[in-house]
Amino acid sequence: MEFRETPQTSALRFQVLGPVQAWLDGKPLSLGSPQQQAVLTTLLLHSGRPVTTQDLVDALWGERPPAQAVAALRTYVSRLRSVIEPRREVRRPAELLVSVADGYALRIPGEALDLTVFERLSAEAAAARSAGDKHEAHRLLAQALDLFRGRPLTGIPGPYADSQRSRLAERQAAAAEELCAVALDVGLHAEIVGELNNLTAEHPLRERLRELLMLALYRCGRQAEALGVYTDTRKLLVEELGVEPSAGLSAMHTRILAADPTLVLPAVPVPTAREDNPTEPPAPAQLPADVPDFSGRSELVEDLSTILMNATGQAVVVTSLAGIGGVGKTTLAVHVAHRVRAEFPDGQLYVDLRGAGASPADPVVVLGDFLHALGVTESPDALEPRAALYRSLLASRRMLILLDNARDADQIRPLIPGVSGCAVLATSRSRLAGIPGAQLFDVEELTPTEALALFSAIVGQQRVADEPEAAMKVVTACGFLPLAVRIAAARLASRPRWSVSDLASRLADQRRRLDELQLGNLAVETTIGLGYGQLSADEARAFRLLALIDSPDIPLAAAAALLGVDEYTAEDLAEALVEANMLECFTPGRYRYHDLLRLYAQRQNERIGDTGEQQRAVLRLLDLLIPTVRNAARTIEPDDPEPELLTTPSSPGIGLSTNNSAQDWLRTEGALLLSAMAAAASGPRASQHAAIDLLILLYGVGPDPTHGPQVQPFLETIGREAERRGDCAALARVHFALGALQSVTSDFQGAEQSFRRSLDHQAPDEPTVLLLATANMLGVILSVGNRPAEALSFLEQARATSRAVRTPIAEARIVSNMARVQHRLGMTETAIRSADDGVAAARASKNGPLLAQTLYQLGVVLSGYEAVPHLREAHRLYRSQQNRLWEGYTLARLASALLGAEQPTEAAETAGESLAIAQELDSPYCQGLANAALGEALLALAQPARGLACLREAHAIFTRLGVPEASPVADLISRQHTEPFLPPAP
Repeated sequence: MEFRETPQTSALRFQVLGPVQAWLDGKPLSLGSPQQQAVLTTLLLHSGRPVTTQDLVDALWGERPPAQAVAALRTYVSRLRSVIEPRREVRRPAELLVSVADGYALRIPGEALDLTVFERLSAEAAAARSAGDKHEAHRLLAQALDLFRGRPLTGIPGPYADSQRSRLAERQAAAAEELCAVALDVGLHAEIVGELNNLTAEHPLRERLRELLMLALYRCGRQAEALGVYTDTRKLLVEELGVEPSAGLSAMHTRILAADPTLVLPAVPVPTAREDNPTEPPAPAQLPADVPDFSGRSELVEDLSTILMNATGQAVVVTSLAGIGGVGKTTLAVHVAHRVRAEFPDGQLYVDLRGAGASPADPVVVLGDFLHALGVTESPDALEPRAALYRSLLASRRMLILLDNARDADQIRPLIPGVSGCAVLATSRSRLAGIPGAQLFDVEELTPTEALALFSAIVGQQRVADEPEAAMKVVTACGFLPLAVRIAAARLASRPRWSVSDLASRLADQRRRLDELQLGNLAVETTIGLGYGQLSADEARAFRLLALIDSPDIPLAAAAALLGVDEYTAEDLAEALVEANMLECFTPGRYRYHDLLRLYAQRQNERIGDTGEQQRAVLRLLDLLIPTVRNAARTIEPDDPEPELLTTPSSPGIGLSTNNSAQDWLRTEGALLLSAMAAAASGPRASQHAAIDLLILLYGVGPDPTHGPQVQPFLETIGREAERRGDCAALARVHFALGALQSVTSDFQGAEQSFRRSLDHQAPDEPTVLLLATANMLGVILSVGNRPAEALSFLEQARATSRAVRTPIAEARIVSNMARVQHRLGMTETAIRSADDGVAAARASKNGPLLAQTLYQLGVVLSGYEAVPHLREAHRLYRSQQNRLWEGYTLARLASALLGAEQPTEAAETAGESLAIAQELDSPYCQGLANAALGEALLALAQPARGLACLREAHAIFTRLGVPEASPVADLISRQHTEPFLPPAP
């Protein structure tokens, strides 16, 4: 939106106090690339003075200009001339952006640039204040600051723009400080306390602001808080800079302690608002000051501005902003209100309705204050007469009413004017859906880019540029919540010895994060606590218990289980939390916390300390999840043997009757399953047994190699407790699960140890599904490690156990694994027969994962073109089952088979796909297989350099893993050299 102080006769207008923009005849101009905008900015800020070509090059690129810098500069100038003088005839000299000696100058009327208008208004304000006209000074300064549309020169590159950005930001801060001082002169101490709080948070080392805040608080009757500001400031200065407060701040402290009567503002006559009616009071202008570093939300700002500026028609325009505490509703509303206030010449009313606190403002009192601002000296006592008089006074006026921090629709309904022309902008933590015709907007967190921009505006661009990754960690830890970002940034700005990384590491500790996010009287925890305090007992309980599971979101069925209620009641409670903006719902039936709200809820669980209720809630959830995963496993792998459980679920779980629904549920709820297990791992024995049961069932469907960082810690926790109790059944399952995870992450030695430990805690003469699975997996791991004879012994044990527990499906899997061992032992024909038998049994079973596995094994024991169709079918199955790890393995084996079938081009493409999957999953063994196949394919395609690089990478991986594939790869490398290949020393 263009600045309004520019005379309407000026067809061309420029803005630098925010994003650099220009308008011609009211229409925005496209100013081109950031570098082109930087040229325009440099010329604008020189106020018509010539700028040499070299100075422009230095302004854009500093000490490292590109080779064609001057040519690029001339191109930018030519394009800018076309943009700002579109009607200039060809070959006619430019009139605005002119060439001057060895450089250029931009000659525009002074009032066409917002910075020039700002400087004029600031000078006029200073003159008015010197002349004793403090009200006029206040008006002029407010107009000057209203020209800022965010951080000056937003997005403009180059060292010159960086230096000017800092200069203009300092001018903005100084003007804001001066405005607060003048506001105190005219008795607006109550109105500016909030603004001074914001400014001191943004500029914690500006002592003059602290002094003004102390005076404002004192005049509001808040002497203790005023003295607290001094205490906090002195502590900050001593700790961070090693200096005592300035003389002015110390003097203010002394005068407040002494109750200096000169601190109280003397009564002064109110100047008349309009010369033609000296008895008429001035138009109210109650808006708090706009923040100088407002950033982001451009689309929402435009939408709200358009709605408010078009406040015509038959009904009053009412807009409402809703969002969690600290999301910036008030800041946004004030910013928009300032943006459109010129459209409301009869004034603006503002009130903080204190809806989030324990004592919300009474509409009767608010109406009395509004009537007083409108010139009414004596108003009725009751609500209805006051509301009627209020509506009558506004009937012939065009005013903007900003109702901040409303509790509910009932609180603001009496404050809405009765006829069109006026507009209401309300903010609330809940959605004010009870106002007919109100347009409701949800205010969400900042985007990462917007959060970084706000953080940079407070701490300085250079500090963020020096540590961009740490800065992103900080704003991420803040949940992109504006209040949290402001507090974190203000803390860093007030501590010049801290690095951004120091702050990021402090915020990384979730248990301390809320404690870190406070500065002076600003605290994220306090803001969240206001919303929590409004909840009913049942809502507060739901808010706490749902946070026991650290999952990105929670489905309704899981919420019902945690709360111990039916789904209808759970939905009512969850929706009530959504209405209160203590919970979010972006997809029907799924709920999630903002990260900082979850931390607050978890802290409330700790403070209440009802561990019994919390443990029962987690157990109820596991009682739902365990049978649901079992239902999914039965659908995906019909007739597969189920592992013996340590618990007996009472719930039937969620029915999953089709393969797609089962796969979709497992994929969608993967984070929920892991979070539930993690929550149970620190609980009593029953919880730990349920957690390990859930993991064993989940890993029966297929372990995920990416689960390691989340699963290993709670497996270790359960293992330690089981060891302490002598709980062999739990230990057997813990070690089996750990071995399964290690096997898919290519830690084959670790997997072998874990499976052996699992067997140590099982009775070898008691056939169980767990014994079968452990012996089978140990056989597979030993086969991978090229110990086929030992592997065959464990696979024979697994087959005998499968027959004892009567699981023919399991026997088909074991026979297929035996084929690989037989192949390693040189029993090729026997291996092919075993693999064929496994495939036949799998096809008869209709068990898709089993068929994929047996086809894979058959493809491995076959060679060349014979293996290709079986591996292609296995790949299709794994892809449909969304088993990414085995899809990668299969593609690597298929690439090798295609090489045997003399199809190197397709082999290279297939190996490349495998390598991409292996790198995505960070699977070393799969990376080794893929690199080996890709290297050999590239050699066949006459690309020896790339091929040898891949082979060397494969050899290094295989050597590190201790697998036999290292030897043939070394032989292949040696054949490419005249001398034998000598692998690097480990």
